[in-house]
Amino acid sequence: MSDISHNSGAMQVDVELVRQLAELLDTTQLTEIEVEDGDRKIRVARKAAAINAAPAMHYAPAPAAAAPVAVAPQVDVAGPSAASDANAVRSPMVGTVYLAAEPGAKPFSSVGQSVAAGDTLLIVEAMKVMNPITAPSAGVVKAILVDNGQPVEFDQPLVVVE
Repeated sequence: MSDISHNSGAMQVDVELVRQLAELLDTTQLTEIEVEDGDRKIRVARKAAAINAAPAMHYAPAPAAAAPVAVAPQVDVAGPSAASDANAVRSPMVGTVYLAAEPGAKPFSSVGQSVAAGDTLLIVEAMKVMNPITAPSAGVVKAILVDNGQPVEFDQPLVVVE
C-alpha cells in the first residue's frame, strides 16, 4: 500500500487493486469499474472512444447518503430494433452476458420462444457471480440483442419480450 496525501488528511490506496481494476477494464472492454470500501471509493474509468488509451483513475470519498439517481433509458435509434428496445429487459449491472448455463448447453431462451414470468432469459456474470436475468412477465421472446460472452453496460437492452 502507498499513501496519497490530500488536504483533508491521508488516504490509503491499494495500488495493486487499482492496477488489477485497470487490467480488468482492458480484458473486459468495459469503460469503468467502481469499488467501495467503507467510506472510501475507487473508480477506474476511461473514455469509451479511446479504448487503447490508458485508463484514467479517480479517487473520491463516498457520499454520506446517496440520493436515488434517475437513469434515462438508452435507445439505439440507428438500429432496426429501436422501437422494440422500449420493451426490452435491461441489464441491472455491468458484466458479461451468457445465453446458456455452460458452453455447449442449450440457450436459456431463443427468438419465438414463449416464456413465463420469472423464467431465466440469460445470465450476467459480474465479479465472478452469475446473476440470472428473468422475464418480468409472460410473453414471447421477440429479439435477443446481445451475443454470448459479450460485455454489457448497466441499463443496456438485452432481450425483447412482448
